Amino acid sequence: MSNIPETGRTPRVQIRLIVIQVLVFSLLLTLLGRLWYLQIRNGDEYTDEARSNHVQQVVQPAVRGSILDARGVPLADNETRLVVSASRTELMRMKDRGKAVLTRLAAVLGMTPKEVMDRVRLCDAKTPQPCWNGSPYQPIPITDEATTQQALQIRERAEDFPGITAEPTAVRRYPAPGKARTAQVLGYLSPVTDEEIEKAKDTDSPFLRSDQVGRSGLERTYDKYLRGKAGVTRYEVDNLGRVLGEAENSPAVPGATVVTSIDARVQAVAEYELASAMKNVRKETDRVTGRPYKADAGAVVVMESKTGRIVAMASQPDYDPNAWVGGISAKEYAALTGKDSNFPLLNRAIQGQAPSGSVFKVVSASAAVRAGHDFNDRYNCSASYSLGSRSFANFESKGHGPITLGEALKYSCNTVFYRLGHQEWTKDGGLKPKKDAKDWFYRTAHDFGFGSETGIDLPNEVTGRIPDRQWKQRFWEANKDSWCKQGKKGGSYVEQIAYENCLEGNQLKAFDSINFAIGQGDVLITPIQLATAYAAISNGGTLYEPTVGKAVISPDGKKVEMITPKARGRLPVDAETIRDLDKGLQSVVEPGGTASWRFTQVGWPQDKIPLRAKTGTAQVYGKQTTSWFATYTDDFTIVMTISQGGTGSGASGPAVRNIYDALYGLDDAGNQDLKRALLPTPQKTLPKIQPDGSIDAPAIKPYDPKSQIPEGEGGVTDGGQPGLAGPPVWRD
Repeated sequence: MSNIPETGRTPRVQIRLIVIQVLVFSLLLTLLGRLWYLQIRNGDEYTDEARSNHVQQVVQPAVRGSILDARGVPLADNETRLVVSASRTELMRMKDRGKAVLTRLAAVLGMTPKEVMDRVRLCDAKTPQPCWNGSPYQPIPITDEATTQQALQIRERAEDFPGITAEPTAVRRYPAPGKARTAQVLGYLSPVTDEEIEKAKDTDSPFLRSDQVGRSGLERTYDKYLRGKAGVTRYEVDNLGRVLGEAENSPAVPGATVVTSIDARVQAVAEYELASAMKNVRKETDRVTGRPYKADAGAVVVMESKTGRIVAMASQPDYDPNAWVGGISAKEYAALTGKDSNFPLLNRAIQGQAPSGSVFKVVSASAAVRAGHDFNDRYNCSASYSLGSRSFANFESKGHGPITLGEALKYSCNTVFYRLGHQEWTKDGGLKPKKDAKDWFYRTAHDFGFGSETGIDLPNEVTGRIPDRQWKQRFWEANKDSWCKQGKKGGSYVEQIAYENCLEGNQLKAFDSINFAIGQGDVLITPIQLATAYAAISNGGTLYEPTVGKAVISPDGKKVEMITPKARGRLPVDAETIRDLDKGLQSVVEPGGTASWRFTQVGWPQDKIPLRAKTGTAQVYGKQTTSWFATYTDDFTIVMTISQGGTGSGASGPAVRNIYDALYGLDDAGNQDLKRALLPTPQKTLPKIQPDGSIDAPAIKPYDPKSQIPEGEGGVTDGGQPGLAGPPVWRD
């Protein structure tokens, strides 16, 4: 037996026991505290969450509202298609990440496995199209063109296609009535992203993961009206997924209908005539370079003069918006966005910028009047105007002697405006501007609406540019360091220019103002700005915010929300000056005017339908000249521009004439037949939508500029020449 007493170890053992007891007791208290927190303090909350874990929701997408033209013709609507979709969440749970399933699916759909797999991969900065830029948790459409036989194979062999569905679904459609695509105006859709869902979750119009969102055009501007509200049915299920009952049901609410001021018939004429004008001018030769004109892009705007409503708007090159429906292919995406595409997604009517050339002279004439010059005084239209060692010439170096400002518009005399622009620059102090410098030419340009957005109800409008003193200063500050680094006194031409800009690039010089007076130099305008300004001259001075949307109508047709034209200002001249401008522009189409050979000399009824116009041929550094043609009647304003297209009346004149012929029902001799007129006066009524959402829309066949095409053949032949060979024919 050991002689060591028991008390020799007792204190140490007791301490250990006490520590263990404290630890056990602490753990027990922590456990009891946690149980109290879970069961009592937050018991109701966790009970609700547990209950929700046994709730499954089924989303029924809302049918997107239609976009109609002014007479009720659908420009964008929906059709039922068999859509095959894949659940990426389920595919990613599989050992091979769904590769086998997608390979089998490709065989059924007649696609390659790569094509199918590309469609379900997620988009990021490094992933090219096609890819999925919506939520990874919503079904991803593989095709919206499945046949009934393909859909049956998928549904009957469900065990071979887990995570794959084939369901009839309402799919967006752009029917192009009368071959009027209206592409850039309508825009396109794509799936909602997680970021958009998060951003909109606390708004009155939250997104569901199944939503498609407007990305451009009217689809974007009026998205919250068109989208409607998806239906959600929530089912209670047990832990095996069996449905126990319906917990909640909110039915889908269709989107509203957006009625536009677009007339599909006029839109078809505008699109055809713009494309034909560009095609025809490519056959002409640039007299300066000896090369054919490229005519690589263009735009046309047809506007109601008294309201600012858009009747037609076309941009070239264009595209088929149906390419985006159901997901866009890599080939189609490259064709729309690649560097060789010439960017057909751009709406050049509101996003195309170019120097304005002589169409800008209405601004300069108004500025001269504001500066104190009399509109009807005589101003010398010399063949050229000299500034130091530089000479600024008239078009074709022709002079007309002493003429009024109205006649300067008629003959498009540059030297009259050169001289006025130089005089006002000198009055303002020249290189050392006075504190109270009036800058009438630049101020008037801003007051006409140039250099700022018009406010049209289409996204991504650009502002253009008015290169006044403030812009010169900002531009110099942004580029000074680069100029100073590149510049070299006595170096090459480029180095010498950079050197001069480094030292004095912020100065508004005499030649800047001389060029500005005829819409050249650094000035940039857009077709919609020009149309708005000329419409204001037509209507007596009111500058409107242009609008495409005309009304929003509820799905049942009972509630109509009108989109009323808004005035955003007035022209900065009095009524007498507006009348003088109007008279001067009318003389442009009369004998001797720069546009008379396109109108009164070839049978335009000027006594019945007075037309006013201004031609413009803008020089662009490194490119061929840009063609501008701005016109208006008492009812409509039409502006057309063609990039690298030559002269204003030469390139755009026949096309604009043909659009007017279609509007008023005129033949090439100027005889009017109101039965053939599309819009002898602006459309004032709205189409009537029935309670079931249907509408009795008139049918439209393609615009036919060749009256000899037999009835019923439809379509426009490639050989059709717009010219003035005969009246346009419509067969509604």
